[in-house]
Amino acid sequence: MTATRKRSRSGSGASRSGATSSGSPHKWELKTRFRRHAFGWKSQPAIQRIKQAVSEIKKVARHDPVLAAEGAVLFLERVSPAIEHVDGSSGAIGTAVNRAIEDLVPILAEAPADAGTREAWLERLWEAHAEDQIPYIERLADHWGELCGSKEVASAWADRLLGITRMALSPDKDLRGHFHGTTACLAALYRAERYADILDVLAHEPFWPYKRWSVKALGAMGKKSEAIRMAESSRGPWTSDADVDALCEEMLLSSGLVDEAYTRYGLRANRGGTYLATFRAVAKKYPHKRPEQILADLVAATPGEEGKWFTAAKELGLYDAAIELARASPCDPKTLARAARDHVTKEPAFAVEAGYAALDWLAQGFGYEITGTDVWMAYSSAMKAAEALGRGPETKERIRKLAESGHSFVAQVLGRELGLPR
Repeated sequence: MTATRKRSRSGSGASRSGATSSGSPHKWELKTRFRRHAFGWKSQPAIQRIKQAVSEIKKVARHDPVLAAEGAVLFLERVSPAIEHVDGSSGAIGTAVNRAIEDLVPILAEAPADAGTREAWLERLWEAHAEDQIPYIERLADHWGELCGSKEVASAWADRLLGITRMALSPDKDLRGHFHGTTACLAALYRAERYADILDVLAHEPFWPYKRWSVKALGAMGKKSEAIRMAESSRGPWTSDADVDALCEEMLLSSGLVDEAYTRYGLRANRGGTYLATFRAVAKKYPHKRPEQILADLVAATPGEEGKWFTAAKELGLYDAAIELARASPCDPKTLARAARDHVTKEPAFAVEAGYAALDWLAQGFGYEITGTDVWMAYSSAMKAAEALGRGPETKERIRKLAESGHSFVAQVLGRELGLPR
């Protein structure tokens, strides 16, 4: 299914968008880098170019936001054709594009462009989205209401897409089908504050990526308890629990129910790429909570993963707690060894235990791509700290007993140093 395309109007705004404030054409480096099939199968070069393109656009945005928005459109038009041959099996290239979209949407949404320029941008983005084969810029539709820039423009786009969206979401299997603009239509309706239309078109829709807009619409109408009930009732194998948690948390926070939001959703709705990032996200959103309590709650919520919270405890200066966590469940030996090395002088007691914990997990076979250098870092850091505390001999004996307890890599590397029998 496709929507009828409007031919974009040309005008002073549209012609201005590709030029600098002096009127001369701007030379975008990203334009030469993102050509159709510009990249081979390796993802890293493409990811690097995507980051460079976003940086280039952000730099321009500091002094010419309309020109930067033009650059964003140019990038979004070109990125999918350019990376079609890149191996996306790891998900890294898709993640890079999604991050770029998140960075560029505000630039596009907030650009002080005239009506003709914005209409031209939207038409170009719509065509790029329709032709996106993989698809890489699918997430752009989630932000269509923002890209419209105003309620009036969003409402016009909603009217344009609503008929086909109704057909695409029809319970009649003979009518129902995929329409790339369904989410764009819902996002435009939401931006236009046409919440009743969202609830009407999604009245019988079970698919969560669409149904979530009903949840958002109910929340915007002030029916937040009903919105939370709808979200909770939608949980299942095809529903993103993280998205449900985030939407429900937002409803409670916007109602001033901060403690309830924290207890019910806060620990799950703010998962970051690392355990430390998760802790920081929760702590930032709930500044009234003591960091120690947040950490304890996160640890309790993830049984069997205590060691993963070692870095968060260390960053808080909770050194005793960090060591307890590192002992409770597997913790990356390299992380422990680096912590020992970095704290030899300022926290020697912690460095001894961190180094010993690293050797302990290494002796048990944990760690990824471990080399003798990693073993020596943990050992030498622990010994330096122990000697500073006057505990050198006893610490060495403790490590010797650890190493001789099995035929481990630790024993192979440190055997001569520790006087182990060959």
